[in-house]
Amino acid sequence: MCGIFGYVGSSEKGPQLVQEGLQRLEYRGYDSWGVGALAGGSINVYKKTGIVFREALPLPVANRAVGHTRWATHGAVTDANAHPHMASDNSFILCHNGIVENADALKQKLQKYAFVSQTDTEVIVHLVEEYAKKVSLQEAVRRAFKELAGRNTVIVLSRSGDVYAVRNGSPLVVGTNKRGEYFFSSDSLSLGSHAENILVVENGQMVVCSNDALALSVVATGKKATQKWEAYRAPSTVADKGSYPHYMIKEIHDSAAAVLEVLKDKTNFAPLVSAIKKARTVYCIGSGTAGVAAQQIAFYLRSIAGVRAVHLIGGEASEYADLIGKSDLCIAPSQSGETADVLEVLEKAQKRGAKIASYVNMYGSMMTRMSDFPFMANAGPEICVMSTKIFTSQIAWGYMLAHRVAGTASRGIRDIRALVTGMYRYLADTDSQKQIQEFAKEAAQMPHLFLMAKGQNAAIIREGMVKIIEGSYVHAHAIPSGDLKHYAITLMEKGTPVIALVSDDDVRTDVENAVHEVTARGARVVTIGAEDDALLRVPRVGGAAGAVLNVLPLQLLAYHMAVARGNNVDKPRNIAKSVTVK
Repeated sequence: MCGIFGYVGSSEKGPQLVQEGLQRLEYRGYDSWGVGALAGGSINVYKKTGIVFREALPLPVANRAVGHTRWATHGAVTDANAHPHMASDNSFILCHNGIVENADALKQKLQKYAFVSQTDTEVIVHLVEEYAKKVSLQEAVRRAFKELAGRNTVIVLSRSGDVYAVRNGSPLVVGTNKRGEYFFSSDSLSLGSHAENILVVENGQMVVCSNDALALSVVATGKKATQKWEAYRAPSTVADKGSYPHYMIKEIHDSAAAVLEVLKDKTNFAPLVSAIKKARTVYCIGSGTAGVAAQQIAFYLRSIAGVRAVHLIGGEASEYADLIGKSDLCIAPSQSGETADVLEVLEKAQKRGAKIASYVNMYGSMMTRMSDFPFMANAGPEICVMSTKIFTSQIAWGYMLAHRVAGTASRGIRDIRALVTGMYRYLADTDSQKQIQEFAKEAAQMPHLFLMAKGQNAAIIREGMVKIIEGSYVHAHAIPSGDLKHYAITLMEKGTPVIALVSDDDVRTDVENAVHEVTARGARVVTIGAEDDALLRVPRVGGAAGAVLNVLPLQLLAYHMAVARGNNVDKPRNIAKSVTVK
């Protein structure tokens, strides 16, 4: 979570460049933020709770600065807990992304220091200070970092003008250009148009920027490491709301174009298809919305290609660690490619000999770099914390993958083309959009919502549940319609709101029976489907690709509910887009 951004170069607008970078990193956390800059031999720090200000900072002109946007893990959301954190003697500042899992134990050794925050980050600051009494600051940072347990990345700006950045788990990239400027960031997207080349810092590596030169070393030994610079791939589309009031609604409308990119993908699928056919078990792994995508991809592999595929939630997969081995394959859909709990599962699986495939939207991610079969979504920047177009891209990719494995790629291509046409038509249908908006106004006032479906739509209602909870803060519950009679029917009474996805497939009758059962007990049912009797109609799309289209009305419902409740649509409370801590 959290976002780190730093600048070293010739521009005296260093603090402003860092501030702009933080604005692009806000999806990683927006509880508080701060910028520190070196000018006149002293470090000035500005930090504040809330989102990154758009106006200029009250900082001096400076050509060295680091900043941070925070998702709180240790300590309340306060100015004191915001980053950067200053050393006791003002000799350096430090920003941190991650969780120091042994912070309490380390703090016991640092009792002589006066702690001014509740954060685990301040433990790192004082640990560096303690080492710096005997060795150089660079060496002190290295030694202190070696003592940290967990997935952590830090950046340090010293009073002498040097910058040190170290990574273990949480992401870190460095960008540069012909002007000799260096940009340090938690993702490549935030580099915008500033970078021409990029260095993805690997786990256990340390970057030192001193006298306008960059050095890379191994943390464990301190020995020099080879710098592997790559040409920077700037985002193909601009992260701009255009005429839309929020990023979320724009990104929902971008979904058809994102799915179209799946058809345009020229990556060679043959090696992955072969690996899937040879695998004992295919584990589809993700968390949050990507976890739902993993569930849908596993469904497609089972139902279309007859593959033994199961889905796992990243943070709940520990019992599988000893079961995944060299005969297995893991498929991980991810927006950021840096999700900590998923990476932990993949790292263990890889050590046991399993093959890894990934479908990621962020260039240079850890997940991509560790994959035997890396695939890029090319869906363009997604700024809203709630994922929409990336999710539709992920499950459309899974649909095509399943058809490739089944040897029916032409059928998959035909279905996806029809899907894209249906998505464009649905999003352009003003009557359908008005129906969603009107229902959303009612739903926004309800204490809870239930969603029902089966088969190809079982994961889709889970994603509807996720979106409604994320955006509106209204409790939602996704019920497999086949399981209704075993527990959830006790909650059905007069006026209970139920949304049912009904597709024209082999389980349609089962879902309709469930609808009759809840209706008989007084529930108010809103159906989504292509039939004339559906209250919220969508275009008819052949095959199980229709499930991808069914996502749209649920995403739109969540959006309009969030708007009706006056919530911050693009930045829901308490969550972040890239979850790099466990």
